[in-house]
Amino acid sequence: MRPRLLAVIAGLTLLASCSSYKKPGPAFHEELIQPYTLAASDEVRIIVFGQANLSNTYKIDQGGILAFPLIGQINASGKTPKQLASLIRTRLKSDFVRDPDVSVEVATYRPIFVMGEVNNAGQYAYLPGMTVQNAIATAGGFSARAHHQNIDLTRQLGSEVASGRATITAPVRPGDTLYVHERLF
Repeated sequence: MRPRLLAVIAGLTLLASCSSYKKPGPAFHEELIQPYTLAASDEVRIIVFGQANLSNTYKIDQGGILAFPLIGQINASGKTPKQLASLIRTRLKSDFVRDPDVSVEVATYRPIFVMGEVNNAGQYAYLPGMTVQNAIATAGGFSARAHHQNIDLTRQLGSEVASGRATITAPVRPGDTLYVHERLF
């Protein structure tokens, strides 16, 4: 009788722990409709029209800083490409270039990470329009032990980190981490 009681208690505990996991809140999904903001490891292509020596691809460092010729360091983290272009234009105009025309576009997005029960866990390049299913396929697909409906997605939302369950069709953003759980049987 005692082993049976312990098995029932263990089963109820397992069930309770599974059901307490919350779905991601509205801020998690609102991130998808907001303009893309730059962060560490993004590479941007900056074109200053008429100034070939300033036009190049620049990487944003781990501190969110971009080093740009003539004007030095710029805090690029949290800015949209359009905001960064405006900031560079303002700084160049003040001392260096008369009426600069600046364009900024993302050349390479920061990577995504796929972990858990996939065939080749690791860091992968993000492609616009990527879904959870695409990311898992990039990581070699599900392993034999993978739970196909039990996937966690972790995302940076400003200064907060949010995690929640994701469906296979959920969109992925640059910097996201996916974790595919193992099925129990």
